[in-house]
Amino acid sequence: MLRIGSEGYSPTVLRQIVTQGGRYNFAEAAKNLRDLAGVEISPQQVGVLTERLGLEWAERRDREAVAYQKSELSRTYAHSSRTAAVLLDGGRLQTRLADAPSGVHQPAWREPKYACCLTLPWKEGEEDPQPEPPPGFLEPETVGRLVREMERSRGCPAPPEKLPVRKSGPEAGPKRAAVAKPRARSYMVRTAVATLEGVEHFQRLVAAEVYRRGLDLATRKGCVCDGGASNWTVYEQELRKLGFVAILDFLHLLTYLYAAAQAAGGEAQAGWKLYVQWMRWAWQGQRADLLTALQEAAARLGEPPDGAAASDPRQVLARTVTYVVNQMDKMDYPRYRRLGLPWSSAPVEAMIKQFNQRVKGSEKFWTPAGAEAVLQIRAAELSEDNRAEREWNQPRPRAAGCRYLRTAA
Repeated sequence: MLRIGSEGYSPTVLRQIVTQGGRYNFAEAAKNLRDLAGVEISPQQVGVLTERLGLEWAERRDREAVAYQKSELSRTYAHSSRTAAVLLDGGRLQTRLADAPSGVHQPAWREPKYACCLTLPWKEGEEDPQPEPPPGFLEPETVGRLVREMERSRGCPAPPEKLPVRKSGPEAGPKRAAVAKPRARSYMVRTAVATLEGVEHFQRLVAAEVYRRGLDLATRKGCVCDGGASNWTVYEQELRKLGFVAILDFLHLLTYLYAAAQAAGGEAQAGWKLYVQWMRWAWQGQRADLLTALQEAAARLGEPPDGAAASDPRQVLARTVTYVVNQMDKMDYPRYRRLGLPWSSAPVEAMIKQFNQRVKGSEKFWTPAGAEAVLQIRAAELSEDNRAEREWNQPRPRAAGCRYLRTAA
């Protein structure tokens, strides 16, 4: 017998609708459903059903976080990995006023928060497996491109307009060297946490996910973030007490060192030489040497005057010195590599790009509820622990009386 739910669709068709709504804009999702499954549905109804299911999943997620706080949450993994990592970062999407007339009212940029939770292969060793920096970090054109990309997307210090010419010798990498990042499949299992809520709610969600997956039981575990205060708040409030090691994303540090070196060097070639030395010290864990060199360079230029522009060399150096002082305890990269822990937040950045394909765009304006719902649909699909299947197998509330009837986006 065909089971028809209160929305008027069978569970199989409802799943197709919501899955399409979580992957594509609602108009494209409706077209795909018509072309591929023979389902006639309006884009507006795709949005209603996607939001409804996504918010049901968000409520269940929130109940699990409350259960964790009460020590009532069950673990879903019988055995934990020996190595684990939690990588935290933020994204951007646009919201609009809900329950408003047709059109976009009160548009605003909001920052969804993301956690990428990984189990990793066991790689601990007594020696640093990579004592020399990746070749790409020694290639001027590659580094300059990387820094500019990060400056645009994450607010890192702006690099100078001119780059040093290509050099030959040990400080120049291969002609087309790419910046080395963790391999596409350097982890075993990935799960995602995503929310538009504030940091206090986010940290509870992260803690519940870590406990549910048993990542807190790992022998070696790290938390990788950039310098954002909200990310380290999550670490301090929830992950430090579980034994996670704090790790500053090396790529973020690299952009600060590059900008500071160009500011201190004056000319492109001199700045590049300083960058190479400072970056090597950072990579090899010579934090005291690095800080001393930065402080001496800042002293030579002098204190930035009041009202100095952000691009003023004195301001760039002062900002970098403060950044390094604040992050010194999170920059022991040789130790992290010996423990088999990641030194880059590249996996969470790659995951955020997958979220952004659905939620970010100049033409996309979400209600807060619609954004939260779609984030949950995407998080379930991007998680590799069978989460989507578990969600679809959960009993649902009586949808006919459900309050989730607002259009998502």
